[in-house]
Amino acid sequence: MGIQFKPAETFRDDFSYKNSDAAVLRFPFPFTEDKYMYSVNIEPHVKGGGSPTFEHAFDVDEHYIAECHERALVLEADPKRCQVLPHMMPAQWDTLELIMQSLAADYPEHFSLTRDGSNWHWVNRPLNIDQAFVFGDASTLPCEPFEYITRQAQGDFTLQDQRDNNLYVDGGMVTCQADWSLEFDIGMSFHEWHGPVPLAHDIGVFDRALQFLLRLQYGHPVRRLNWTMTINPRMDTSPENYPDWGPDRTTVTAENVARKVHLRVELQTLFRLPRSNAVLFGIRCYLISLQDIERVEKWRKRLHRVLRTLPPELAEYKGLTRYQDLILSRLAASDDGAPLSLGIQPDQSTLPA
Repeated sequence: MGIQFKPAETFRDDFSYKNSDAAVLRFPFPFTEDKYMYSVNIEPHVKGGGSPTFEHAFDVDEHYIAECHERALVLEADPKRCQVLPHMMPAQWDTLELIMQSLAADYPEHFSLTRDGSNWHWVNRPLNIDQAFVFGDASTLPCEPFEYITRQAQGDFTLQDQRDNNLYVDGGMVTCQADWSLEFDIGMSFHEWHGPVPLAHDIGVFDRALQFLLRLQYGHPVRRLNWTMTINPRMDTSPENYPDWGPDRTTVTAENVARKVHLRVELQTLFRLPRSNAVLFGIRCYLISLQDIERVEKWRKRLHRVLRTLPPELAEYKGLTRYQDLILSRLAASDDGAPLSLGIQPDQSTLPA
């Protein structure tokens, strides 16, 4: 049985996005223990590790069609959300090949790819796409290959060119980011791109991460989880659209906090690309409401403990300070202080109504 898609969901206006029980239980909850500090926390991107979202190279779930539609809306309003510098064309084809091959292998009921030399045939059943094209000839696709395939994938993507013992953000499809701008960051080095993150530079996190990624090998992708919080299930929280979402932070009350506050988790994956030697950085965004977190005993207790002990600099950077106390007040009553298992798994297979 294939994925049961929910194509009519929205991430703006009426915010009809909602997780099924199955989506709640497979959510990649980011906290392995009762406190949090920024760290490299990179591991091999292989099956296993506490969440079904790790089972495939690129996770496809019930929100796939709705998220692709949301991406199209963002690009229609602002085409600069997808940019790739001219020298990155080999990396564009690398990305198209990797995503098409992965989706066709992992979800054959929904995607298929047939190849006869450079003549390729791609079928995307959920989006009703049937495309014959010549691999390596961009004129045979309706747009450039990176944009073409990332319009059909969940999450954001950037392309890092490796040169001068550094990585540079030389391309990206960025429509569901957590308050950063591709238009501003394109062409930046690794440390420039991560400049706004507090505390991590002081303890050498990004120095170690860069050295690790410069040695990333083809066929051995890696992953990490990152997180923040968002008011309403809004995918596009870009600086360009701050007037649309920034004021939402002032609307949280004790009565609506569980419904409006969403934990926003990024499954970040990094792949070395074979022809270009570039690095594809996938930033897959997942959203879950506080009221759904509360249905998982381990997660609601752990979230309370993490937020209670979060360094103020990180709370400010993640935009939590205005409503952090409201969350803590709500969660405190259901945290009895009992020990919790390490790891991100929910430790339950069903949810209360």
